[in-house]
Amino acid sequence: MRIKIILGLLGILSLTACETHENPLAYQSDTHGRGNIEVYLEDSYKPLFTTSIYTFQSLFPKATVKPTYLPEGDIVKAFFDNKVKTICISRDFTDKEKKYLKSQNVQVQSDLIAYDAVALIIHPDNTDSTISVDQLKAWISSDGATWKRSGKPVKIVFDKVNSANFNYLTKLSGKSTLSKNVYALNSNEQVIDYVKHNKQAIGVIGVNWISDQEDFEVMNFLDSVKVMHVSHHDGEEGFQPFAGTIWTKEYPLHREMWMINKGNRSGLNTGFVLFMIGEKGQLIIQKSELVPAKAPVRLIQLTTQ
Repeated sequence: MRIKIILGLLGILSLTACETHENPLAYQSDTHGRGNIEVYLEDSYKPLFTTSIYTFQSLFPKATVKPTYLPEGDIVKAFFDNKVKTICISRDFTDKEKKYLKSQNVQVQSDLIAYDAVALIIHPDNTDSTISVDQLKAWISSDGATWKRSGKPVKIVFDKVNSANFNYLTKLSGKSTLSKNVYALNSNEQVIDYVKHNKQAIGVIGVNWISDQEDFEVMNFLDSVKVMHVSHHDGEEGFQPFAGTIWTKEYPLHREMWMINKGNRSGLNTGFVLFMIGEKGQLIIQKSELVPAKAPVRLIQLTTQ
């Protein structure tokens, strides 16, 4: 009897080893291309990640990536509260934040995946289509801003408090509170819709919402709003936020996109990050008219005679 039991156990162990050797995924539910994860993403990047996640899941049918789009501040809090392992925001963690995570024995990998920008949009009928950073700072820092040509009050709208766009404006102003001219809505989409119906408004959105001009929805947005030219200082030439002007920093309201991950190195969280910093992910970023951080950028200068 003892011999039969031992032989039986050896047979089971041999079968298990054989199955694992023939199919490495048989007993591992979470790999670079298989499993179920949730990622928290800044709402500014929703168009990019809608395409990226669709492509990733098409390449890896056994992988499910559920996106949750939130303001940047809420995403960082959720990460530190251990509610999510992978996030995308407009900055890397600070030295203080990294030191805290290290004290908790949490290993984090930060990857710069792209460069994008804050875009300023106005109603098509508004003829004040150029603004300097100096003027924008003044408008968001003090009350009573008016349009140069019409003399009417300026109303500046952005998506949400604690969003990447809000944080950018706050940092730009150098103050803890913004002027009474500045109002929060609920999303980048609402900002676009508000500007479409209000001639005195400036909308502050992530450029990704209007950058991919091969996207039909983006074309509909651009038909109903005007993108402002922005200069560094008063009297200088202004630029619109295209990939080329973001890369050269001629467009002054540029910023970064970071993916931060504390998922298992062999798991799906890491697999999705590797996809975004790899060739296919960087091509999607380039197609979206953002600037890929891990791929060479080719600038073409056109001259007229």
